[in-house]
Amino acid sequence: QVQMKESGGNSVQAGESLRLSCAMSGGTDGSYCMGWFRQVPGKEREGVAAIDSSYGSIYADSVKGRATISKDNTKNTLYLQMNSLKPEDTAMYYCAARRAVFTGPGTFRLAERQYSYWGQGTQVTVSS
Repeated sequence: QVQMKESGGNSVQAGESLRLSCAMSGGTDGSYCMGWFRQVPGKEREGVAAIDSSYGSIYADSVKGRATISKDNTKNTLYLQMNSLKPEDTAMYYCAARRAVFTGPGTFRLAERQYSYWGQGTQVTVSS
């Protein structure tokens, strides 16, 4: 059974950086498409970034230029480097994975419904 565990969330000042990690265990014998999502209370979960072996990475407009998603297959770990953090980046951040390959490079890769496996989340709070 696939399990995912996020870490790295913290309370920081605007302009600072954070690197989030997501360790994946169980069922790691195949390749996965993976992504980062975030959610604030009362709002829908928002896709932040995704990565897969066929089409590479994709980012939400809100983080483009400030975020980098990467994956270390030897460690079964997904990362999200966030720079120049803003108060509006404050949210619970979740990692997600899916076994099936994507059929194209489009923004649907950032849709919550595309993913089957989810972590419990790590909180990021950015103060102005």
